[in-house]
Amino acid sequence: MDNLIRDMTQSLHKGFIDRNAEHLGNFMPKLVINHHEENVLATIIDELHKCTAFSISVAFITESGLASLKTHLYELKQRGVKGRILTSNYLSFNNPKMYQELLKLENVEVRVTNVSGFHAKGYIFDHAFHTSLVIGSSNLTSNALKVNYEHNILLSSHQNGDLVHKVKAQFDRLWQESDPLTSEWIETYQTLYQPRAFERVLEVEKEQVAMQQNMKEAQKIVPNLMQIEALKSLDELRARGETRGLIVSATGTGKTIMSALDVRAYQPERFLFIVHNEGILRRAREDYQKVLADEPASAFGLLTGNQKDLEAKYLFATIQTISKPDIYEHIASKHFNYIIFDEAHRAAAGSYQRVFDYFKPDFMLGMTATPERNDALNVFELFHYNVAYEIRLQEALENDILCPFHYFGVTDYVAYGVTIEDTNSLQKLTSDARVEHVLERTHYYGYSGTELKGLIFVSRKEEARELAVKLTDRGFPTIALTGEDNQERRQEVIQQLKEGKINYIITVDLFNEGIDIPEVNQVIMLRATASSIIFVQQLGRGLRKSRNKDYVTVIEFIGNYKNNYLIPIALSGNQSQNKETYRKFLTDSSVLNGVSTINFEEVAKKKIFDSINEAKLDALPNLKEAYFNVKQRIGRIPLMMDFVEQNSMDPLVITVENKRKNYHMFLQQIKETDVKLSENASKNLVFLTREVAPGLKSAEHYILTRLIEGEARKNELLEFVRDYDETVTTADIETALRILDLSFFSKTIDQTYGQPLIVVNEEIAALSPIFKAQLEDDLYRMYVEDLLRLAQYNNEVYQEGQSELLLYHKYSRKDFVKIKNFKSDESSTVFGYKVKEEMIPIFVTYKKKEDVSENTNYGDKFVSQNELKWFTKSNRKLNAPEVQKILEHEATNKTIYVFVQKDNPEGTQFFYLGTAHVIQGTAQQTTMPNGSPVVTMHLSLNTPVRDDIYRYLVSN
Repeated sequence: MDNLIRDMTQSLHKGFIDRNAEHLGNFMPKLVINHHEENVLATIIDELHKCTAFSISVAFITESGLASLKTHLYELKQRGVKGRILTSNYLSFNNPKMYQELLKLENVEVRVTNVSGFHAKGYIFDHAFHTSLVIGSSNLTSNALKVNYEHNILLSSHQNGDLVHKVKAQFDRLWQESDPLTSEWIETYQTLYQPRAFERVLEVEKEQVAMQQNMKEAQKIVPNLMQIEALKSLDELRARGETRGLIVSATGTGKTIMSALDVRAYQPERFLFIVHNEGILRRAREDYQKVLADEPASAFGLLTGNQKDLEAKYLFATIQTISKPDIYEHIASKHFNYIIFDEAHRAAAGSYQRVFDYFKPDFMLGMTATPERNDALNVFELFHYNVAYEIRLQEALENDILCPFHYFGVTDYVAYGVTIEDTNSLQKLTSDARVEHVLERTHYYGYSGTELKGLIFVSRKEEARELAVKLTDRGFPTIALTGEDNQERRQEVIQQLKEGKINYIITVDLFNEGIDIPEVNQVIMLRATASSIIFVQQLGRGLRKSRNKDYVTVIEFIGNYKNNYLIPIALSGNQSQNKETYRKFLTDSSVLNGVSTINFEEVAKKKIFDSINEAKLDALPNLKEAYFNVKQRIGRIPLMMDFVEQNSMDPLVITVENKRKNYHMFLQQIKETDVKLSENASKNLVFLTREVAPGLKSAEHYILTRLIEGEARKNELLEFVRDYDETVTTADIETALRILDLSFFSKTIDQTYGQPLIVVNEEIAALSPIFKAQLEDDLYRMYVEDLLRLAQYNNEVYQEGQSELLLYHKYSRKDFVKIKNFKSDESSTVFGYKVKEEMIPIFVTYKKKEDVSENTNYGDKFVSQNELKWFTKSNRKLNAPEVQKILEHEATNKTIYVFVQKDNPEGTQFFYLGTAHVIQGTAQQTTMPNGSPVVTMHLSLNTPVRDDIYRYLVSN
C-alpha cells in the first residue's frame, strides 16, 4: 500500500507539477486520443483487462461501438468480472436494436437515465486499491473510439481519493434514479422511437437517388480515391503505347464504375465487356448506363445465350457466348476498340484464350481482386505484366471504400476437452451440441441492421446440407448451395437472402468470388483457413457497402488447425513471413486504421500463437509459392528487390536456411538456374546478404557502391555517404570499412564469407582484386547491385535512412555492436548485458522458457511503462565490481541502453526501448531459485514505452 501511494504521488507530481521530474509507477495522467499508433479503444480495452469491476456512463452507444468491446466483455465474464453501463435515450440517438445488444451482456447490468440533456462520457475502472478514470469527449461509438478527433484524460486515484469518491457517488446517485434495461423497456422505447432528424433526411435522399430515372443525374457520380488513381494510371499506361493493362482491386471497391468512367473518357466507337456470370453482366450494364448517361438505352446490349444485341455500341457478353466460334462469323476481329475482362483471374481458361486470340482491340483491360493463381496459367502475362493500379483489402478499408467489419475469432466447439476439427466425422461437425455452440456465439456477436442476412462457409458439401437443415429447424431458415446447383438456382437463393426470406446461405467455396450481395451483414467461417487468398475472398463477400448496414460481423470458429497462422497473415495483408510481426498483430487492438476491429477470444488466440510457433514460414514450399507469384507478376526470374516491389515476402527470409545462404543458392535449389558461381563469389554473396542487405547502417552499401566506381580516400567516402545520410560520422566510416574488409569479424570468418571485398591501405580504400574480378560477370554484378539496392531500401524504410538506434525498432546484439562502432564483433560476449567504458547494453527476454535453468530464470518485470525491474547475471553480489559500475553509471558517464523481446521464439531480435538510468535506492541483493546470489534494481526508462509495444510485451 505504501508503495502504491508513493508511486501515485510521484506520478501525479510529474503529471501536474514538474514534467521533468523522475517518473515512477503506472499512474501518470495521460491524454487519450486517436492517432496511428494508439486510440481510445486501446486504452479502454487495456483498462478492462486489468480491472476488477467497471462502470461506464455514456450518452450515446452504437452497435458498432459495442461490438468492438464484446470479446473483451466476454473474457471478463469468464473471469467473473462484472460491470455497469449507464446510458440514455437523449435525442433518440440510441436505436432500439442497440439496447437489445446490451441485454446480451450477461456480466453487465445496464440502466437508462431520463435526465434531460444527459451528455456524459466517463469510464470508471476499479482495481484492488485504486481506480482509473477515462473522462472526456468519447461516447461508446466506433468513430469516437477509433477515428474521431477526441480529447480524453486517463487519471488514476487511490480508492480513498476525493475526486474518485465524488465521481463514483455521482454515478451511483444517477444509477439509483435510472430505469433498469429490460425487454419491456425496449418494447416501450421502440413504440416511441423516432430516428434522428438527420437520419430521416439521409434516408429520403437515398430513396430519391435510387428512384431517379433521369440519367443526367447519374453524371454526378464522383470517383473515389481508388478510382481517381486507377484512371490516372490507365491514362499514363496508354500514353506509353501499352495495349493491355490489369487493375487489381478488392471486391466492393468500385472496379465496375471505375472502368465505366475510363470508357467514358476513352470514348470508343465499339466497346465489349466480358464476364462469366449473367447476373454480374446485367449489373455491370446498369452501372455503365448510369455513368454514360447521355447514351440512349439502345446503345447498351447483351450477348448471352438468350439475347444477341451484336450491333450495340456497348456490348456486355458472357464468356460462354462470346467464345463460341460461330459468333466470330458475325463480328470482325477489330470490331471493338476497347475490351474489358471482369474477374480477369479466369482469363487463362481456354474459352478466354479464344477471345484473346481472335479480337484485336486498341486496348484490353483486365479487372480482378485475386490475380494470383495456383496453377501454371499466368494472368499477368496475358495483360503484358502491366498492373495499372492495385488496391488491396487493408488499403480499401483505410480509405473508407469498403464497409467496416468487426472480426471475432472464437473457439470452436469443445467436446470432452477436445476442440472440433474439420477432419472430424460428419456426425461431430453437425452435432446438436456444435450447432447450439455456433448459434450461441453468433447470437452474442450479432449483426448490423434489422434483418440477419449471412453467409456460412464450411469444409464439406454434406456438412453444408446437414447444417442447413438443423439451422432451419432452430428458426434460422438456411439453404445450402454447392457446385451441383445451376446458375438459376443460385440466383433464386441469393434473391431469397436479399429479400429476407432466409437468414443464411451455407456453402463450401462456391461464393469465394463472383457474387455480389451487398446486404450480407454476417459472415461465418466454420472451416480451417486453407490459404490467405481464400480467406480474403470469403471475408470480402460482406464488405460491399449497403445503406442497411453500418458494419459486417465476421465470426471465425477456430479449431486445432495447423494453418491457423494464416489468419493473421490474411487479416494484416502482411506477406513478410515474419513470425514476430504476426504475433504482435494478434495482441494489438489498434492495428487496423478506421473503425474496423479484430478480436480474438483468449483460447482461440492461443491456438493461433501455437500455430505460428510451430509453422515453418521459411519452409521451401512457402518460399517457392511466394517466388512463383512474383515471377508471374513480372514475367522473369525475380531479384530480391522484386519481392519488395511486389509487396511479397521479406526476401531475406529466403536466405535463413543453411542450404540457401544466398539468393543464387535458392535459385539453384528450386532449379531456376544452372549457373555455378565460384566458391568465393558465392561466399561473398552470403556476406552481402547477412551483413549489408539488412540496411542496418547506411555506410556499408554506399561505400561499396562508391568503390565499384573506383578507389577513394576515407574523407571522400565520408563526404559521399553524407550526401545521403547527414548523421554519419568518421567512426561509422571506419566501422563500415572494417566490416567490408572483414577485420571486424573473427579470423575464421573467411570460411563463411570468403575473401574480403575491399582492401584498405592507410587512407585509401579499393575493391579487392578478387571481388573486382567477380564483378566482371554480368550476372554476378546484377546480384551485387540487387543486394545494394535492397540494403538502401531497408535502411530508408526500417532505419529512416539513419545509422543510429531508433526507438521501438528491432535489433540484435550484433546490430548494437555495429551501430555503436565497436572495434570488433563482441556480440557473442554480450549475453544479457555488457559493461563497457561508455555504455551498458541490456538485453531482456521478458517471457522465459518453461525449461529455463534455475540460475537463469530471471524475474525481469515491467513495473510501469517507464520502469523495469531488472536482474543482473546470477552469482553477483552488491559489492561486485561489475554491479558497482552499473550502479555508478551516471557518475562515470556510462549510458544504459535497454532492449526487450517478448520471448525466445522471436529469435535474436529485441525492441529498442531507449536509454535508462538506475533509480537510486532500488538495488537489492537477493537469491535465484537455486540459491545463487543476484542483484535486482529498477531502471527508469527515459521514454515511456509506447502503448502498443508495451501491451504486446506484457500480454500473456
